[in-house]
Amino acid sequence: MKRVALVLVSVVFVTALAANLIAPAGYEKQFRDSPNARPSRQFPLGTDELGRDRFSRLLYGSRVSLLLAPAAAAFATLLGATLGLVAGYAGGWLEGLILRFTDLFASMPGLFLLFTLRAILPLNVSPGVSVCVTFSLLALLGWTSGARVVRAAVIQVRNSNYVLQARAMGCRPLRVLFIHIAASLRPVAATQFWLYVPVFLLAEANLSMLGLGVTEPLPSWGNLLSELQNYRAFLEAPWLLAPAVLLLIVLGSLQFLFADREVGQ
Repeated sequence: MKRVALVLVSVVFVTALAANLIAPAGYEKQFRDSPNARPSRQFPLGTDELGRDRFSRLLYGSRVSLLLAPAAAAFATLLGATLGLVAGYAGGWLEGLILRFTDLFASMPGLFLLFTLRAILPLNVSPGVSVCVTFSLLALLGWTSGARVVRAAVIQVRNSNYVLQARAMGCRPLRVLFIHIAASLRPVAATQFWLYVPVFLLAEANLSMLGLGVTEPLPSWGNLLSELQNYRAFLEAPWLLAPAVLLLIVLGSLQFLFADREVGQ
């Protein structure tokens, strides 16, 4: 199953990256003579109410989601790992301060807080700004679990032989922390990263379905799924489920890859 999952994720990712080469039209282009067209040779997934090609928008929307969710996951992993490293190595009052700060963020209902903060910000922003705001909020609110995991890992290794030897050789604390200890925590950070990616993909989908995420005309899986809020829509036009099917394929494949990785460790 790992090979199948890897192939599926790779195909979706490469296809999304090559959207400008594969898509038959731009994501903004309107075929005003063919609004709400059914699937055909010209429009494999039909068109929306503005006459935009759904297949092209799905390709471009996949690129937005599949590039920016990992970017947000990388930022959240970096932030959590840095705070976890400092807390686990320093101990004392600094560790307590970081833990209280982490507890404060972890105790808040994450999705509700994300909705609230995004709703406070202006909604009439450019698509590029909406993308940056959406995934910055995801990263800034999603780092807490990584900080705790990294802190626990640092506590286990801070008195190990190679760390004590580095100290005895006169290495400065920052060098010991970010060179010797951090290097041993790469598998932990990688695991956290792969945990964040599907979470952020789903969070973006929820935000954009409610009109609080990536804004039109730029597509993403979330705002493409907003058409499914009316359940009768996909009963009459089942091809509207294409973004949901693609999202499920990617999430399921990542789950298989991550589960296999965890077993391997």
